[in-house]
Amino acid sequence: MLIRNATLLDGGVVDIRVGPVISAVAAELSAGPGEPVLDAGHGCVLPGLHDHHVHLRAAAAAAASVRVGPGEAEDAAALAGILAAATPGADGWIRAVGYHDAVAGPLDRQLLDTVSPPLPVRVQHRSGALWTLNSAALREIGLAGHPDGRFRRGDGELVLPDNPPSLAAIGEQFGRYGVTGVTDATPGQGRGDLDDIAAARLSGQLPQRVHCMAPATLAHDEIAGLTLGPAKMILDDDSLDLDALTAWIGAARDRDHPVAVHCVTAAQLVVTLAALRVAGTHPGDRVEHAAMVPDDLIADLADLRVTVVTQPNFVAERGDQYLTDVPADEHGQLWRVGALREAGVRLALSTDVPFGAGDPWAAMRAATTRRTRSGAVLGEHERVSAHTALTMFLGSAEQPDRPRTVAPGTPGDLCVLRARPAEVLARLDADLVAATVIAGEVVYRSVR
Repeated sequence: MLIRNATLLDGGVVDIRVGPVISAVAAELSAGPGEPVLDAGHGCVLPGLHDHHVHLRAAAAAAASVRVGPGEAEDAAALAGILAAATPGADGWIRAVGYHDAVAGPLDRQLLDTVSPPLPVRVQHRSGALWTLNSAALREIGLAGHPDGRFRRGDGELVLPDNPPSLAAIGEQFGRYGVTGVTDATPGQGRGDLDDIAAARLSGQLPQRVHCMAPATLAHDEIAGLTLGPAKMILDDDSLDLDALTAWIGAARDRDHPVAVHCVTAAQLVVTLAALRVAGTHPGDRVEHAAMVPDDLIADLADLRVTVVTQPNFVAERGDQYLTDVPADEHGQLWRVGALREAGVRLALSTDVPFGAGDPWAAMRAATTRRTRSGAVLGEHERVSAHTALTMFLGSAEQPDRPRTVAPGTPGDLCVLRARPAEVLARLDADLVAATVIAGEVVYRSVR
């Protein structure tokens, strides 16, 4: 395919011949016989965006769920209204996501029974770490006598029927955003889970390139349609174990495999950095989220050369709640970008969809403005330029912190925008995406 009149981010206007890889970039190229031509109309053309931390199956399930967070429900009555209006899935269950205690307080089966219809209802906390089931749902899974209906991540008690949702809708959403590749950061996936994702990609249900975090035992497996990335470990403050984490990292090192450690508190980050110092580092090591980074840990992150993949979109999405829940003297530690970048920390951005909204352009805007929904500024010193925020979605799966360019020999994945670079950087808006190209094929084209 030939893309004409493309303005690159540096302002140069070129034609681009693209297939599985970009074969030519020049001031003027002639179309071959029967070659499809897309006229960019001097709009900006970028390497396709890569969302460096997503949860594919959870995102697909969330797309078929109702949202019940503080932005959707202001109190118990509003929560009851949303659940009453919800359409049950094919299995007869209502699935709700995004709950926070600010809506109606800590949720248990008794409270959920008072606000839910007489159907099985499952509500996921916005952290992704807690599920609450009402009495009808508990009866459905044979746990009618459960005391409170609350199930925490990793306790092994909650086992629900596995009805994997289609990934087609989330693939379409990525296309609308100009996303051509994603890194699935779901922990604990085995070979069967990865095979299912690969099948969705090979069938065309999910056109984006997919890089999946995988256990070190699968490090050298080849799965058509996927590439495999670091082993993932989620930490919880109430079970932090430096020796166990160090041993787990060491086992990955024995297989020359990188690790990715989920760190949302300062304590988790301290333990992770200590374990990496003892076990040794790998060029592909990552810290996921780094939601809280005290000043005295920034130099350690830079020194260890670990890549931080963070989500400033949570400043916009949850910032007002942080202003209430997080001590004022810790506000400056939240979702840092600017200070990490200035210190030389390897850094990339992502959305954490479905736990974040999933729009990378909104994440970029949040990185530049640091504004909450109410307009408050949270961490003004952590702002970065629009250009910097954009390029932190242009890294490859294997090297998230190194922006790709539109050049011969690079993958044929492009985001075509309907505006020139100056307007793109001024707006950082998904509405500007005119077309998304993956391996030389248009997978999304705006009707505008």
